[in-house]
Amino acid sequence: MPHTYDYPRPGLTVDCVVFGLDEQIDLKVLLIQRQIPPFQHQWALPGGFVQMDESLEDAARRELQEETGVQGIFLEQLYTFGDLGRDPRDRIISVAYYALINLIEYPLQASTDAEDAAWYCLKNLPSLAFDHTQILKQANQRLQGKVRYEPIGFELLPQKFTLTQIQQLYETVLGHPLDKRNFRKKLLKMDLLIPLDEQQTGVAHRAARLYRFDQSKYERLRQQGFNFEV
Repeated sequence: MPHTYDYPRPGLTVDCVVFGLDEQIDLKVLLIQRQIPPFQHQWALPGGFVQMDESLEDAARRELQEETGVQGIFLEQLYTFGDLGRDPRDRIISVAYYALINLIEYPLQASTDAEDAAWYCLKNLPSLAFDHTQILKQANQRLQGKVRYEPIGFELLPQKFTLTQIQQLYETVLGHPLDKRNFRKKLLKMDLLIPLDEQQTGVAHRAARLYRFDQSKYERLRQQGFNFEV
């Protein structure tokens, strides 16, 4: 064990803000119901204490998998939260991560110290434990900013989607309507959408053409200084 000094030291935790999009293009966040005190039975973000033999990101991935069953996703570090009194147990500092996934592709399974795991619409959230409301708010602000200059929104959609679904996604994330003509013109001008010889199925209205995002082309253009902006 490393040498420690005889004075109090803060504990270190990780918290995960995982956003997902449902079939109705509603933006949701993954929450767990705590099984143990403090805040027993209350909803919270997935997370927990960092172990001595793991990195911050490894700890975030482990806690996310243990508490929700979600694994194998890309996590990006968000911010460090260390206000006094944020955790009633002790002086605790938390490093938050956030991720975007298509929730349909990731079934949930609560375990360890989580009673339950569920997707909650951002417009209808329960009371959250600790300072997780603040963490979620900051993650949502980061998402709103980043979705404008990086094509991260496509990670929330199925692999095949319509132009209407893309617009609905951006309107949901940004929280306001977008001009249909200007939005589609700007998006199609980037030439990053591959039109498919397929249309929607099982819809009551006129079936729309499906598209796929060209991730490899975007990566090539990005290396050349391409600026994605909607």
